[in-house]
Amino acid sequence: MTTDTTRRVEIPRTLTVKELADLLDRSAIGVIKVLMTNGVMAEVTKTIDYDTAAIVAVELGFEPLEGEADVVEEPEPAAQEDLFTEEPDAEETQAPRAPIVAVLGHVDHGKTTLLDAIRQSNVTEAEAGGITQHIGAYQATLGEKPITFLDTPGHEAFTAMRARGAQATDIAVLVVAANDGVMPQTREAIDHIRAAGVPLVVALNKIDIENVNVDRVKAQLSDAQVLIEEYGGDTPLVPVSGTTRQGLDDLLETILLVAEVQDYQANADRPAAGVVLEAALDRRQGSRTTLLVQRGTLRQGDALLVGGTWGRVKAMFDFSGARIRSAGPSAPVSVLGVQDLAAAGDRFRVLESDRSAKRLYEQAKRAREAVEAQRQHAASLDALFGEISRGEVKELNLVLKTDVDGSVEPLRRSLEQLTNEEVHVKVIHAAPGAITESDVNLAAAAQGIVLGFQVGTEPGARKLANAERVEIRRYEIIYQLIEEVEAAVSGMLEPVDVDIVDAHAEVLQVFPIRRIGNIAGARCDDGAVRPDLLVRVFRGGQDVSSGKIRSLRRFQEEAREVVAGQEFGVAVEGFEAFEIGDKLEFYHTERQSRVVRGGRVEPAGSAS
Repeated sequence: MTTDTTRRVEIPRTLTVKELADLLDRSAIGVIKVLMTNGVMAEVTKTIDYDTAAIVAVELGFEPLEGEADVVEEPEPAAQEDLFTEEPDAEETQAPRAPIVAVLGHVDHGKTTLLDAIRQSNVTEAEAGGITQHIGAYQATLGEKPITFLDTPGHEAFTAMRARGAQATDIAVLVVAANDGVMPQTREAIDHIRAAGVPLVVALNKIDIENVNVDRVKAQLSDAQVLIEEYGGDTPLVPVSGTTRQGLDDLLETILLVAEVQDYQANADRPAAGVVLEAALDRRQGSRTTLLVQRGTLRQGDALLVGGTWGRVKAMFDFSGARIRSAGPSAPVSVLGVQDLAAAGDRFRVLESDRSAKRLYEQAKRAREAVEAQRQHAASLDALFGEISRGEVKELNLVLKTDVDGSVEPLRRSLEQLTNEEVHVKVIHAAPGAITESDVNLAAAAQGIVLGFQVGTEPGARKLANAERVEIRRYEIIYQLIEEVEAAVSGMLEPVDVDIVDAHAEVLQVFPIRRIGNIAGARCDDGAVRPDLLVRVFRGGQDVSSGKIRSLRRFQEEAREVVAGQEFGVAVEGFEAFEIGDKLEFYHTERQSRVVRGGRVEPAGSAS
């Protein structure tokens, strides 16, 4: 219904916050405040959908009408995958390239130490807890033949990273410690390698340790469906030691032999294309993006379209940090000049000009944000209110900040897997970078907490957190972060009644007793029967009745306890139809707290 003071306004299907403010003749800050009160966090440049904009319009005294078009008419933007689809290179343009190798395996099996030995450097001591936290890329040579290595993280929270590492490479090296053998994460890595369909080389590490049983490890590999050449399979196994450097040349020779058989090739004489390995913010230099060139040659000055952002290569460095002006197929490089942080796993390609890159970026960005705005609106306004109104779900809202983009999705996935039917763990925002005032504001609005992984906290954010009573927790080790959130989820679970079995017995005779009814004459098989216990009656494996003990006797006397081997008589409230051969189970009920272990809800007293 329209009143004299209500103005109608036609709102496009999608528009930015700034465009909405101009349309309503209000300040952008005023519009942002209305959005925040409705659970939508947005900046002035963010694209929102009609439904979200209509809520703002109504609250500001307007009657919204849905328009037919966007504020700015543009050609239909290409889908994200189409932007990076290119014609295959002609066979005559191909030339041999270096193999790209992913190194996978169980945590602490020596992957990083092995790579350190290969590239004659050491990063292990710089990693918190001795666990590799990021994906890195390095090159080694045997003779004049280069090999590109991707170092994938060891902790299980980075399963998604490991999978991406295998998919982005030609050959996978599975590191297995000779003293430990095949472990759970070893099997995970094998699954990812198998799914990627890439050749596998096993590096049997730590063979310098005394009394290791190599045959045991080989048998375990066979059990995991990895058949080595010695056992008639096609998987090479190379004994190595990252500590003593034993077998390293043999490993490199084996990799090059596999590469020669596979005949990896690429066209270097064309604009570059490839994949993002990592992106991080450098305080002095801005966005620093690690790229893996898969085809063509990347040159300083090239215009780039990179996932959801764009830029120009202002400077380029090889894996050792040396400044270079070009990089061909299979080369890992770090570049400066990308406008925003790209996402690990994004594809990139070189375009003819900055203008072309920016135009495609703007089109894709607008389409992507429109879809995202619709999805966020549905989640925050429909699903969330529905869950709360039904009283079915408790929520633990988290704002997650990490040191690099590659850490975001694996950590988000690990945290959200703690969700169960009673507690919903929701990562409402996750991004790389320091903890800011914006993060604290979002956590305050959602009554959540801020988690930081290997990041600092801006002074203003710390002050605001104290004022708003928002908790900020910072971690250096991944598993500590996950374990503490797991404990928080456990604290939100309601206690449950758990049945504790005390004894079992078998009915030998049935006695009719006046004023009491039938009594079961039974023998206690194990445990101890007491008058305060409950009892279940089983017949033919089926539970036929349960109830309280009405009477417990031995030799006509009331019994306080009957132990294994003793015979006794028992009457059960509400049940008299005993039969010889019935099984009796005596139990009591305890109120127990519950915990979340490995994503499952269990009683606190159960075994891990």
